[in-house]
Amino acid sequence: MSPTAELRRTVADLHRELTRYELVSWTAGNVSARVPGHELMVIKPSGVSYDELGPHAMVVTDLHGKLVEGELAPSSDTAAHAYVYRHMPDVGGVVHTHSPYATAWAARGEPIPCVLTMIADEFGGDIPVGPFALIGDDSIGKGIVDTLSTSRSKAVLMRNHGPFTVGATAVKAVKAAVLLEDVARTVHFALQLGTPDVIDPQHVDRLYERYQNVYGQ
Repeated sequence: MSPTAELRRTVADLHRELTRYELVSWTAGNVSARVPGHELMVIKPSGVSYDELGPHAMVVTDLHGKLVEGELAPSSDTAAHAYVYRHMPDVGGVVHTHSPYATAWAARGEPIPCVLTMIADEFGGDIPVGPFALIGDDSIGKGIVDTLSTSRSKAVLMRNHGPFTVGATAVKAVKAAVLLEDVARTVHFALQLGTPDVIDPQHVDRLYERYQNVYGQ
């Protein structure tokens, strides 16, 4: 079996999670996964309906965005994903959405403050804002890497664009995208009621350590 066959199925299935949680509209957004042991990644094709995104539709590129397997043109965000994989070797999955609440924070160019234990658990502090960058080259990828290199966050709000999330696997990157939208919405609601209290950094550290290393099975 091709080393990409099972991963193509996984990445196709994960795109259904983006629509299930209403993180994308039309054909926007994408999930990618690094191919373990190879300088390759699997990503969705550009401009294809989510209803048509079976394993056969997924494309494989090298880590510079050159098509290696597949019949369709790779996502327009391929260069950004590839840059992340080249510069963040622990990242195995990248997700980009235009989920409405997280994207609203990106439009304001404002970090999401760590005012919820879920933010501390999953993101380890404030969710940062990355620079404005035009699509088509390494600019977005560089902005993601530069921003996340100084943060424990698995998410970055690219200014005037939208969120990108990363994870050790594509599944974990999708999870981060789902939780990001959830906390972005809740903090927005909280701000309508007043100014929420920021969690003390020492408590953030303890929450993050527990969730990352103790929580779950």
